[in-house]
This record gives sequence, structure tokens and C-alpha cells, in this order.
Amino acid sequence: MAWNKHDYDGISGTYVFDGRRAHDSYALNKMFYSFNEESCRKEFDADPTAYCDKFKLTEAQKRLVLDQDFLGILRAGTNIYYMAKFAVPRGLTVQDAGAAFQGISTEAFKAKLLEKREGLVERLEKEGGYWNG
Repeated sequence: MAWNKHDYDGISGTYVFDGRRAHDSYALNKMFYSFNEESCRKEFDADPTAYCDKFKLTEAQKRLVLDQDFLGILRAGTNIYYMAKFAVPRGLTVQDAGAAFQGISTEAFKAKLLEKREGLVERLEKEGGYWNG
């Protein structure tokens, strides 16, 4: 399938969930979405490899899931909200995933979040109540 080029394609470290990525990662997203159901989460936990096979994941996709490679899963085109359905029931927090995305410890990631909040109220007041990160 031919996909149009976008301005964001050349931005290093950017993984936009667009049509191309959604197309390539349909099976991953479908599997992660299934984790809305507790019975599906239990089935996965009982035999992760078989559950990946049930959704016809490629070997590369399966390896990402079995290794819990969250940055790799994101790069593969998984919708971040669907990936959360995979991570959170495994006892991981959003901060754990954010740290994995950046290749740092969860503690270092939390420290970065706390650092970013310094002066936030003042920035909001200066920018009229809106902050764009």
C-alpha cells in the first residue's frame, strides 16, 4: 500500500499514530484492545505466546510483547491508549512506561516530571491560563 509523506515523518523520535502505522500494527492494536475484557487478560497471562499467535502477530511484534518492550511497541505503531491496556494490568504505571520510552529509570522520570512542574503556576498566569508543555 502506498502512503503519503508527512512533515512529521522526518522528526527524529516522533511516532505519530497515523494510517500507515495503524495499518501495520492492526493485529497489535486489536490484541491490546481485547484487554478491555478481564477474561482476555487472564487468557494472555496463562499463555502469552499462544495469545499473540491467536491475533496473528508477526514474530517481531510477538517479541516486543513478550519482552514488554514498551518503546518498541510504540514505535511499531501501537496506539498508546491500547498499549496502556497491556501495561497497567501487568502492574506498570504510566510513569514506568514513560521512563521506558526515554530509556531512564522510573525514579529519574518522576524527578523530571517534578522538575517540570516548578514554576508551572507562574507560567500559566503569564500565558493566560494555557500551558503547552
